[in-house]
Amino acid sequence: MENKILGLHHITAIAGDPQRNHDFYTGVLGLRMVKKTVNFDDPQTYHFYFGNETGSPGTILTFFPWPRVKPGKNGAGMATLISYSVPEGSLEFWQKRFKIKKVKHGEIIEKFREKCLPFEDPDGLQLELVATTHKDQRQAWETDEISSEKALKGFHNVTLTLNKKEGTVEILTEIFDYKLIGREDNRYRYKTDAVENAAIIDILEIPGAAPGLNAGGTNHHIAFRVKDEETQMQMRGKILEYRLQITEKIDRDYFFSLYFREPGGVLFEIATDNPGFTRDESLEELGNSLKLPSQYEPSRERIEQLLPELKH
Repeated sequence: MENKILGLHHITAIAGDPQRNHDFYTGVLGLRMVKKTVNFDDPQTYHFYFGNETGSPGTILTFFPWPRVKPGKNGAGMATLISYSVPEGSLEFWQKRFKIKKVKHGEIIEKFREKCLPFEDPDGLQLELVATTHKDQRQAWETDEISSEKALKGFHNVTLTLNKKEGTVEILTEIFDYKLIGREDNRYRYKTDAVENAAIIDILEIPGAAPGLNAGGTNHHIAFRVKDEETQMQMRGKILEYRLQITEKIDRDYFFSLYFREPGGVLFEIATDNPGFTRDESLEELGNSLKLPSQYEPSRERIEQLLPELKH
């Protein structure tokens, strides 16, 4: 692996009811809950991680589920659409499944010569499935109802909605080494050749779009992947050279993080591969028990009483 950005690491969104969120992503979409922990800044709130069997970077969608959260609104300065890679020929299966499960979804459309199926989660988060034209070799998590020939492989891309694209493009191309590979109307597609998957960022440029409202059913931030802390700090130096504010390194237990707001307004994170999700659970047991950041472990009994009950 090169000392560069390796595509997407994870995406974090805001949800409402924790049980409903869990049931949708594990039951309907067939993802694995790879970690059940709490918000570092609000330990009375869960932090869920959904992904493939191992929680590989580029497959992880995380949520802060606040039971009484108000609905948010997509708009400029936000990541507004999460796209998952699925095998070619599987979209008809997902159309039928969404009808049976009463999932709000649209018709199959085409973007950049790939078929896409748009849908929403129970909080209104905008997602889509992309029947990717290249062979996605990532190992999906299988369930009794969803085989590997149909299952979500991980992220295909994420869409950023911006009033002006120039500043964001400069970060993507000059620091993150993405390249423009296509354009359809006001949608611009950028891709890194550092990895095969979770390698695409779409920019939707809408000059008159109103700012979004970050609350239920919207994305909080997107995280880009680096192999280790040394590469991460090199990236931090480059961000500072652009005179953008960026945090110090923060230990998130399963990766180390830096955060900065890019010129278009989207909150970006740079996250490491290390140490990974098996640092406190075996691969077989991932997501089965509540894991707490060390500073909250002395308050475990109280935190468990305050958190909503979650049935697996």
